[in-house]
Amino acid sequence: MKSFRAILLLASLSHCVSSWSQTGRSAYEFLDIPTSSHAFGLGGTNIALIDDDVSLTQDNPALLGPEIDKAAVLSYMHYLGSANFAGIRYGMAAGDREAWAIGIRYLNYGDIMAYQPDGSPDGSFSPSDMVFEGSFSHDFSDRLRGGINMKLIYSSYERYSAVALASDIGLNYYDDEHDFSLSLAFKNMGGQLKRFEEKYDHLPFDIQLGFMKGFDDSPFSFGITAFNLTKWNLPYYSHPEDGQQEGLELKSGFGSNLFRHLIFCAQYMPSRQFYIDLAYNYKTRTDMSAYQRNFLSGFSAGVGIRVSSFSIGLAYAMPHKSASTLLLNLGMNIGELLQ
Repeated sequence: MKSFRAILLLASLSHCVSSWSQTGRSAYEFLDIPTSSHAFGLGGTNIALIDDDVSLTQDNPALLGPEIDKAAVLSYMHYLGSANFAGIRYGMAAGDREAWAIGIRYLNYGDIMAYQPDGSPDGSFSPSDMVFEGSFSHDFSDRLRGGINMKLIYSSYERYSAVALASDIGLNYYDDEHDFSLSLAFKNMGGQLKRFEEKYDHLPFDIQLGFMKGFDDSPFSFGITAFNLTKWNLPYYSHPEDGQQEGLELKSGFGSNLFRHLIFCAQYMPSRQFYIDLAYNYKTRTDMSAYQRNFLSGFSAGVGIRVSSFSIGLAYAMPHKSASTLLLNLGMNIGELLQ
């Protein structure tokens, strides 16, 4: 009961901070960039995947549990262009029904040229973000678990800097007998403590719903993640299909809006030591429709291998024909290693 009250207290704190940020634009989109290669291979986010992978707690803190004990993971992502991201996360059980995790993420976007108002060059700068994270989870029953992430965010862009506080709250229902997982997550609640300039910037608050389902003794499982549930209309621009017109065409229909909220994924896991992921994100594909997308736009794939107490995961996506993203995870279960 004390654990449940602690989760409610932290959630209330996030709501209060959020109330400070009532003007300005959406910012901090980097918070949605995954650190888990397993989740990235399943479409970029997955809040219902059941696995003893501590990096999954970034998507949903309710995926953290006592089964993830003394586990560490190191993440590295080569993002679009010259951006490089790195992170480390460690999780540990706290009794039979609770667990906690801590982590740090560092995001560097490469060197960017600076110019004076008259167009003359003025050197270069390297914008970056850092996220300090703490997670806690509690098992309410054998099938229902809740969790919370708290995130302190520091951003430095040339001579501007800002500090923000955010939290995620998640619930997961897992039926082991029928291999069924259902999750709900409220992500990026909070706001800025220190502004870049005069106005407060909003964090990308989102509500997500997801499930994963396996089939008896089959090594295959399938899932759907619904995201951006705070906003139904997600129009996008596309080149006219007939090729006769110039310019872009705005598309906003029921079907396009529906599928731009959904990520479809499949996983092949014949044993605990090996998996292959494949996913399709329609929003990623349509976001690239005004640019030079290719056949692989919207698709992502991943593979993972476990050997003894060590694991390695690799995920890849190519949303644009001139840019690709590669995410690498190196994991170690220190508890198993010491046994």
